[in-house]
Amino acid sequence: MPTTTPLVWEATIALIVGLLAFDYFFHVRKAHAPGLREAAVWSALYVGIALLFGVAVWTWGGADMGAEYFSGYITEKALSIDNVFVFLVIMSSFRVPREDQQKVLLFGITFALIARTVFILLGAALIERFSWVFYLFGLALLVTAGNLLAPDGHDGDRPNVVVRLVRRVFHASPHYDGDRLFTTWQGKRALTPMLLVMLAIGGTDILFAFDSIPAIFGLTQNVFIVFTATAFSLLGLRQLYFLVGGLLERLVYLSIGLAAVLGFIGIKLVLHALHENNLPFINDGEPVPVIEISTWTSLVVIVAILLVTVVASLTSPKGKAKVAVSALRAKVADYLSLPADAAPAVRRAVFADLRGAQARVDALEPRFKAMVKRPDVLQHDLRCAHEAHAEATATPPQPSDLGLPPPADDGDDRHAPTA
Repeated sequence: MPTTTPLVWEATIALIVGLLAFDYFFHVRKAHAPGLREAAVWSALYVGIALLFGVAVWTWGGADMGAEYFSGYITEKALSIDNVFVFLVIMSSFRVPREDQQKVLLFGITFALIARTVFILLGAALIERFSWVFYLFGLALLVTAGNLLAPDGHDGDRPNVVVRLVRRVFHASPHYDGDRLFTTWQGKRALTPMLLVMLAIGGTDILFAFDSIPAIFGLTQNVFIVFTATAFSLLGLRQLYFLVGGLLERLVYLSIGLAAVLGFIGIKLVLHALHENNLPFINDGEPVPVIEISTWTSLVVIVAILLVTVVASLTSPKGKAKVAVSALRAKVADYLSLPADAAPAVRRAVFADLRGAQARVDALEPRFKAMVKRPDVLQHDLRCAHEAHAEATATPPQPSDLGLPPPADDGDDRHAPTA
């Protein structure tokens, strides 16, 4: 395997930083919500750049190195899609105006890249000094795989501990002031929800790094491949967010698929640790003769698991129900985030979209309505949107009851499937 020279490292880092800078100066600096065509074009461009980089690695480093890159990129891309799912929940819970979401996403991607780089360097240093770290990485991935199968694996709509602490210690405004991080509220300088949502996403990124870095080290210990596969999987997430949006919730078996991928890599890591074993209490400190899973086998297994996950999800009626509920939550959030001086035509158009989404949820079968997570919150927000529209347009309020079942008495719906 060829040595990665400083020049290759410098050129690669320059390319990644350049892509991030291009994103900021040409897309995010001016607040706007990308359309479907814009998101599709730029998503395809970023995936294309990642694939071309993989071809260059294959050509320069050989087939094995190329397979390691593509295995890592596909795995990290799948995990980054899980990031987007949680970003959607956080954006919805903070009711971030759609035109300002790009800046939040770019911050999240940049912070995720920095956090993962730190974890990559730490992981590489640990692996170089202590081969038994593979046991820890493998067990961590197996635990993560088990957690992904828990019904409440995506509870991102509860503000994390960082946000709760900041709100308790600092003066925070409940209102956005464009994309500003600070504003004046009640006569004092205050934090805006824009800063709080960035903190929430930053905290989430750190948690995701604990999953993604052991996963890719289970596929390759080449730091250059680990870094580039991780970086290129994160680039383009902003465009992917606007391309697929609520359709991510259509992937109802995504957690199961990711659990299978992480479980497989966890087993691969444990087998590798046994093969390199030097712990005195395991086989008297001698390597254990176990089978090792090759990079090519890993690539085939990962691709097969993700293909089955996508096909099973897209053919599921439950997926269609989740899309309908997700779309309604997004439309309600869009309406409630409208400024008080919004043009009547804009207000009517957004409300018409909301009504269409409401009709689709209202038409769901009772078994799917029973799967809606926190129905009381959704029903309350929908009622608020209807009341706000009636007041703003001086029209009678329209029916807003979705016929959703009440939440469990203890307020804990973690053991029920959700939509």
